[in-house]
Amino acid sequence: MPETPVIQTIDLTRTYRTGKTEVRALRSVNLTIQPGEMVAIMGASGSGKSTLMNILGCLDTASSGTYLLDGVRVDNLSRNERADLRNARIGFVFQGFNLLARTSALENVELPLLYDRQHRFPNARARAREALELVGLGDRVSHDPSELSGGEQQRVAIARALITRPRLLLADEPTGNLDTKTSIEIIALFQALRDQGHTVILVTHEHDIARYTGRIVELRDGQIIRDEPVDDTLHAGEELTVAGVGG
Repeated sequence: MPETPVIQTIDLTRTYRTGKTEVRALRSVNLTIQPGEMVAIMGASGSGKSTLMNILGCLDTASSGTYLLDGVRVDNLSRNERADLRNARIGFVFQGFNLLARTSALENVELPLLYDRQHRFPNARARAREALELVGLGDRVSHDPSELSGGEQQRVAIARALITRPRLLLADEPTGNLDTKTSIEIIALFQALRDQGHTVILVTHEHDIARYTGRIVELRDGQIIRDEPVDDTLHAGEELTVAGVGG
């Protein structure tokens, strides 16, 4: 039997109303993403990509249409049910890292487990150390964000996203605040996570970054105008090895 898609949307529409003004941010979006895919979602400002990400991340709901996350129909869930599903199955990574200042890397990574009402990981500290080891920061657990480079802060954010062992990683402009070399290091980490079976979605406006994914979905005016595989996907780890800055 074929695997259940991690994401499936059917005629997904999102309409915002401000007074008498109606804005259709998404228009009948049909999207299927399979387990283990790494997909770039692209589009200009106002294209609907942020709205789509918020719905895929269970932070917002569609006005109409169907959304299934890992086979679970999301649009019928209550707010609390969506929160539980989000915490259990989705890890978020943001452009601005969103780390708490004067709080250690270990404590930052532990945070999502404070909201895990199902208590799936009783030993939060051990799980946080494991996640930091996974992103190569096992020797930085006690460091505050101010003591870490931008790339290290983003790795902490990725470890935080991974701590609940999510099926899906949603990364919103994850390299937007990083220099080129550090961006490639972070993309190499995402590619490694994909190779381990994670499904990764990157929202990016950078075509250079999208070339490291396996598929590009482009939106314009709330509609998908392009959905195609990437020819000759770039391999960040190989580039780092050739440059002599990583492996």
